Amino acid sequence: MAVPGVAIRGQRSLLKQIREALASGGPAQARLNAVVRIIARSMVAEVCSLYMRRAGGEMELFASEGLDPKAVHVTRMEPGEGLVGEIMRAGRPLNLADAPEHPAFSYRPETGEDPYHAFMGVPLLRGGRAIGVLVVQNRTERVYTDDEVEDLQIVAMVLAEMVASGELISQDELKGVEIAPHRPERLKGLRFSEGLAYGVAVLHEPPVAPSQLLADDVVAEEARLKAGVQGLQAQIDQMLEGQAGLVEAPFEVLETYRMFAHDRGWNRSLEDAVRNGLTAEAAVERVRSEHRARLGQARDPYLRERLHDLEDLNDRLLRHLSGDGHIARTLPENAILIARNLGPADLLEYDRKKLRGLLLEEGSAASHAAIIARSLDIPCVGRLPGLRDRVSEGDMVIVDAETGEAYLRPRTDVVKAIQARIDVRRQRRAEFAKLRDTPAFTRDGGKVAILMNAGLDVDLDILGETGAEGIGLFRTEFQFMVAEEMPRLEAQAQLYGRVMDAAGDLPVTFRTLDLGGDKVLPYLEAEREDNPALGWRAIRMGLDRPALLRLQLRALITAARGRPLRVMFPLVASVDEFRAGRALVDTEVAWAQRRGRLPPSRLDVGAMIEAPSVIWHLDALLPMTDFVSVGTNDLMQYLFAADRGNARVSDRYDPLSPPALRALEQIQRACAETGTPVSVCGEMAGRPLEAFALVSLGFEALSMPPAGVGPVKRMVLSCDREAARRGVSALLKSSAGSVRNEIETLARKIYLAI
Repeated sequence: MAVPGVAIRGQRSLLKQIREALASGGPAQARLNAVVRIIARSMVAEVCSLYMRRAGGEMELFASEGLDPKAVHVTRMEPGEGLVGEIMRAGRPLNLADAPEHPAFSYRPETGEDPYHAFMGVPLLRGGRAIGVLVVQNRTERVYTDDEVEDLQIVAMVLAEMVASGELISQDELKGVEIAPHRPERLKGLRFSEGLAYGVAVLHEPPVAPSQLLADDVVAEEARLKAGVQGLQAQIDQMLEGQAGLVEAPFEVLETYRMFAHDRGWNRSLEDAVRNGLTAEAAVERVRSEHRARLGQARDPYLRERLHDLEDLNDRLLRHLSGDGHIARTLPENAILIARNLGPADLLEYDRKKLRGLLLEEGSAASHAAIIARSLDIPCVGRLPGLRDRVSEGDMVIVDAETGEAYLRPRTDVVKAIQARIDVRRQRRAEFAKLRDTPAFTRDGGKVAILMNAGLDVDLDILGETGAEGIGLFRTEFQFMVAEEMPRLEAQAQLYGRVMDAAGDLPVTFRTLDLGGDKVLPYLEAEREDNPALGWRAIRMGLDRPALLRLQLRALITAARGRPLRVMFPLVASVDEFRAGRALVDTEVAWAQRRGRLPPSRLDVGAMIEAPSVIWHLDALLPMTDFVSVGTNDLMQYLFAADRGNARVSDRYDPLSPPALRALEQIQRACAETGTPVSVCGEMAGRPLEAFALVSLGFEALSMPPAGVGPVKRMVLSCDREAARRGVSALLKSSAGSVRNEIETLARKIYLAI
């Protein structure tokens, strides 16, 4: 007989014995007892016990070899109680030479565990959540080896999947075991895109569930794993070299992917799991669960970001192992997409007609995924910590993007309440629809042009439905971001032509490529920058790569075909940049004329005011322009030195604050004095209260996401602009950090509908 406390290595043999015991038939408890007996014998342990988490959170002893049999299904511990509770809380193994000396030790006399000192427990992890604990004990005081801990973790991973499938515990007993969250939960986050939605949870890039956990041929599984990892590494290397098209993936994220994909520790963990008898897919799931348990509770945002990278890496490897490197996009009719984070192209790949809402663990309201969600009128709530581990595929969920909340598996009364609110919103939409053809005049006769932001083909379909008076901002970069290679002249011209055709006699303002920063194209070589928001982007990239900018300008002039054309350059930080950009426009017009091509009947060239530097040089800039547009998203982040894509600082400032409003007032006044047409096309323009402030400052053209057109038009129709001007003008002198509450009070005093 082997000496107690010395484990026998060989998980493949152990797992085979467990599988045979389960296949032998007989009562569920008898089979469960056989499993812990086999584990105890293999680990040369005098005790092996299995604890499972009940729906109420308490831990119940489900089976034991070595403890008093009468304690099974009798011994229960409250959440967090004892060493078992400590393992559940931490989600990682606990290895003790003398368990009774540990401060968390909880003595239960009915178990008869008095003689045992050595203790090792590992969690049963599923989806990053601990659903149970597997424990081995010995009388001798000793610390179990790393190999023994590794052995027990592999066994626990297999047992967790067997429990979830009903293979290990009878269905009657499973009714009380919490395999996945099932209770109603309410999570508080931040509103990224306004609206309400109720539907079925769909996990973004869900992991491919292993169909087989135990390997029949270890050598073959090692070869499959090696091929899968090599395919993954090659794909990521190509992404960084610009040879494959992963849309909207920042360079540093791809570089992190490559670092992890080539990491020897990660590869070694996968290889060891396969050599111990798991399939390649099961090995990936085991490593995934370990990462979630170790990093999921980390307070350091850098570590949490690394967990997100590892999650994506594991998902990609699973798809390579399945032979398909792509993501399935089939949705139910009322889908609510659940994700940790998204790039804009990820969102565009889903069926818009079936996608009702979006819930994100991370992100920010200024992220491009959030901007696209607003453009598509998809309710979105973000900054919901732990979301992915609290929701299962198929759960019913509510997106309340009015209050910034998410309801998981909501109660019937909550569902009825949200459906009533959805009905009210539907009625409000009907009211907005009635205003579609009503010109936007304030009560005291001031005209405000309500324009729409666009960038997608789907936007063109709803231009007429919104009642917008034109497209105040067409984001041309979206065509580049959803393509796997640089769009050619013909493709660009066709898109711009479709936009002008759809707009008819309505004006369209095309913004030239706003790439760089957080919008990196896989086929466009770019160096990594420490501060990309302040780096090589927008017009700077266009001027340094004039062939790229000239190609786009040529496509725009071609698409105009003798019609009016409005073009504006993003992120103009100096008059020299605008002067150089305008010279390229003139060059392309001359090129078209030399070849006998029809030039635009009218050509207006403008600049976006996003860099604070030009605010104090408007006297030089405005005479060069035909119009300007204020991009409040970038202007605010630069004005307050707070990255709008960084969740830790993006909410540190309020655009309804004296500094922001004073800057906007200065821009509007300079434009009025020079007779330069000016509009606001940032996110502020699409929110009724912020739009009220803009109107009070004198802005007469606002461009916004389609969903904002109706609410903002209703605001304009109910607004007394002169009264608003007097009230907001007084607030500009305030010493407060924000005057949002004061502006809202003012708005309600003059009967503003917000």
